[in-house]
This record gives sequence, C-alpha cells and structure tokens, in this order.
Amino acid sequence: MKKPINIGIIGTQFMGKAHSNAYLRLPHFFDLAGTPVMHTACGRNEAQLGAFSEKYGWQHQLADWKTLVQNDEIDLLDICTPNNLHHPIALEALKNGKHVLCEKPMAMNVREATEMVEAAETAGVVHMMIFNYRFVPALALAKKLIDSGKLGTVHHFNAVYYQDWLVDPTFPIVWRHDAKTTGSGAHGDMNAHIVDLARFLVGEFEAVTGVQEVFVKERPLKSGSGMGKVTADDATLFLARFRNGALGSFNATRFANGCKNYLRLEIFGSKGSLCFNLERLNELQYFNLDDAKETQGFTTILVTEKDHPFIDAWWPPGHIIGWEHSFVHQFATLINGIAADTKVVPNFYDGLRCQHVLDAVTDSAQKKRWISIKD
Repeated sequence: MKKPINIGIIGTQFMGKAHSNAYLRLPHFFDLAGTPVMHTACGRNEAQLGAFSEKYGWQHQLADWKTLVQNDEIDLLDICTPNNLHHPIALEALKNGKHVLCEKPMAMNVREATEMVEAAETAGVVHMMIFNYRFVPALALAKKLIDSGKLGTVHHFNAVYYQDWLVDPTFPIVWRHDAKTTGSGAHGDMNAHIVDLARFLVGEFEAVTGVQEVFVKERPLKSGSGMGKVTADDATLFLARFRNGALGSFNATRFANGCKNYLRLEIFGSKGSLCFNLERLNELQYFNLDDAKETQGFTTILVTEKDHPFIDAWWPPGHIIGWEHSFVHQFATLINGIAADTKVVPNFYDGLRCQHVLDAVTDSAQKKRWISIKD
C-alpha cells in the first residue's frame, strides 16, 4: 500500500488553484510512490474558503495557518501566500516537522531565506521551491542538450518576461504593489523565474548591475475612496556575468502592451543556440553549427514525443500540453521524494541562491554599480 501524504495548503487564490489542480491530476497520470491526500485548505476569507475547498476537493478548512502547521495529521505544508508570510509560515511548519513546498520568491530578503534553509536542514525534511518552469518539457530538453555539449561553450543567456496587466493606470492597487507585502514587484514575481532558469541552464551568477522603475506612482484603492502609493517596481532590468564566463541580460516588466505571459529565452553557444517562448511552451528552437550550410537554420522541435521529458505520462505525439502541467510534473517529483525520504530539486538552497541574485540587483539599482553575488 502506498504511503498517504496529507497536504495542507495556505492560500486560495491564483497559485492555490494551480496547486490544487495539480494535486487532483497527479495520481491519474503518474506512477507515484506515495498518495497525495488533499487534507486541509487554509485561507482568511472563510466564505471563499468553503467554495474553494468544495470545488477542488479539500477535505477540511481552517482560517488560521498557525493551527494548520501544528496539526499532527499534516505531512506536507504548501505555502501559496503573499511573500511576506513565506518566512514565518515555513519556520513554524519546519519546527513542527512538516515537509514544505514554497512559492517563489522564497522570502523578502536573503536573511529570511538563509534562516529558512537552516531551519529545513535542522528539521531534516523534504523542502521544495516552486520553480515550475524547470518542469516544462521543452526546457527540460534544453537542459539535456546543454549538458550534453550540443551548444558548446555558452556565451549568452538573454531572457525577458513580459506582461501587460498593469499598463492601465486605473487598475486598482493590490498587494503586489506594496513592498512591505511583496518585497519587490515584477522583479521578485517574474525575474525570480528567469534567474532560476539561468542557474538551471547555464550556472551560477558572479555579478549583476540593474535598474528599477515604478511607472505609475499611485493607483486607485479597491474601496474607491482614494489613491494608494505604489512602492514595488513595475519593471526591473539587469545585466549579469556568470562564473563560467557567460554574459546575461534580463528584463521583467508588467508594462509590455500585448504580452500576456511572454517569457522568452535565448541561449547562444560556440556550437549552437536555443530559443524558447513560454507562450509556445511545446516548442523549442534549436540551431546547430555542424549542420550543412545549405540547410542550416533554426529547427523548431515540437516537444511532445514520448522520449521527451515527462511526455510519456500524457498524450500521443502532437497532442500538446499546457502551463498547468508544469506543476503536475514538479509535484510528482515532490511526492516521490517525500515517500522515499530523499532530497528533491529545486529546493530551499535554490531559492536562497535566487534570492541572492534578486537582492543584489535591487542593491545595484540603488547604488548604481555592479554588485558581486555572495556565496
């Protein structure tokens, strides 16, 4: 009999829905060493919590996360809250011996992230960060191609993450606009993803230099009673040097008209190149310098073959998958890791390394100079 793994989730909004959907799909498509049990959902809005729990199949509901982390029946604590709560919830969960899954960015700063890593190591539990784009099959294939030397020496990693949901200045202020709640805006929300992908695909950062901007300084309050000050960045751009000699450019903005969730990567090496666009996530563009000149050019690989990463769990070739499947792939890794009591990646260490880069970019924007990334 497979070991049941009782899950408690904190947060019932966008990510709470995405995670719940993944837990529901997971046992139907993957052969797991443990059985995920959707035990308890936790949220502050009790009326909304009931509807959320009924829709996604959570067995119990709680309005107080402190009660949830002390529940002896819970094995895995899933944190989908605003960023300022990641640190306190994780520490309490780890103190109570829970395995922990945490949304990105890991924390408000490096100090908090370091404390989370130390607490996880002391607890001796399985811990994981939500860097779900590592689990997009096309990007897992990109990792395989780079590691096998198909690109040769990597010289450039260029990444943009564009959205446009804040272009309208009348869009009301939300928690993501408040630095006290979110830590940073587009930077922590979007650059966190592409920083992790850079580490995953290319390697560790050496130094960064960046700029940040708030384009709309005030936004209407949701109550309609006035205006609120925006303290979190609308856009953050930065350059990077990697420890292996590669160069990087990064651009995250919520002011890119016409772009809904446009994450594009360009990786240029001495023998070849790769390009990827999240809005076409089943495709990977590959160029190989060894191809004959008369037919040389970028090839678009449709990453839906059973030999491609994760695809054998899904549909026949050509039957594309979507954004939500990246969570299913990541959660299969997590559940199997908990069942076997083995380390999984990306974990809190990866979250901390990402936080070092995020903090260094913010520091650079304030000091207007290059900042080295600490070990």
